Amino acid sequence: MIFRFLISLGLAGSFATSVSASRVKDLSHVDGSRDNQLVGYGIVVGLAGDGDSNAVTTLRSVANILQRSGLTVDSSQIKAKNAAAVMITADIAAFLKPGSRIDVTVASMGDAKSLQGGVLLQTPLLGADGRVYAVSQGPIAIGGFLGGAGGAGGATVQKNHPTVGVISNGAIVEREIPAVFVRDGMLTFQLHNPDFTSAARMADAINVVYPGAAGARDAASIDVKLPATYAGREVAFLSDVGAIEVVPDLQARIIINERTGTIVATSSVRLSQVAISHGALTITVSSNLGVSQPNSFNNSGQTVVLPSTQTDVKESKGGFSVINETPSIDRLASALNALGVSTREMMAIFQTLKRAGALQAELVIN
Repeated sequence: MIFRFLISLGLAGSFATSVSASRVKDLSHVDGSRDNQLVGYGIVVGLAGDGDSNAVTTLRSVANILQRSGLTVDSSQIKAKNAAAVMITADIAAFLKPGSRIDVTVASMGDAKSLQGGVLLQTPLLGADGRVYAVSQGPIAIGGFLGGAGGAGGATVQKNHPTVGVISNGAIVEREIPAVFVRDGMLTFQLHNPDFTSAARMADAINVVYPGAAGARDAASIDVKLPATYAGREVAFLSDVGAIEVVPDLQARIIINERTGTIVATSSVRLSQVAISHGALTITVSSNLGVSQPNSFNNSGQTVVLPSTQTDVKESKGGFSVINETPSIDRLASALNALGVSTREMMAIFQTLKRAGALQAELVIN
């Protein structure tokens, strides 16, 4: 784990002096062109006995589907082991026209064992306003499996999550979501990562090409006035502005994932002059069992088990390592590497440095 961190730091330090620019379209999106979420409730059939264990909601849903097909069946007479109640979710992008297709995610909401081999019946997908914007149907791909009999004396083999699957292009858009991105001759770009410096740089970069057109409203919003030469050609203007390159500002930040032992640091991290002492005390206690075999000529002897215990104490050498003010992240990586610390110990060092005020960066622990 420590090598992964040091490699990340080394790469960050190497590229600190050669930051490449990014396009406006990669750093932001146009206000009014956001995605929207859809959700629906449906039934998956064809599960070969892996469906819900006759849940009331599933039975009633199956009965309603049969009733729409002209069959009147009492839900108490239905066995639904081959069916499962599911929730369907999807994201619909702006400007999608009726007839376009989108991907959907299907997840079991009952006690079904697996959705493998199942087929989702036609299900309307609703937006937050309660209106139907797409209809989903089709076979489900779960990207895994569940095998084995299970139960007492049985064995079960599982890969991934067999109760969650996707249907690629599984929904057809039925209604376009209205999107307005030009208001009173103005467009607004929203930064994906709000930052005052990045917003100011983006506005300056746009003004170089279109003088006086852009202005940063806040850390996330850049208002751009539509030039008169682009009247009626808003799409062409968005295309041209989106290709303008900007060097975004990078905030000094160290992110620690304690569950996986991953540490990622940006190239702008700085460390003030500080002295670090690292040492550890390790106590190892081991217990062994030995066998004492009596002389074979002594018939009265007995075999005896003799336990033995060994205690070993190791203390690594302490001492202060002085780390001067570092101009780049690679100096910090070299200093911590010289201490020979593990990833978990490195996390503790970063937290202590932050409390001491010597770490000039935001520390995020997940």
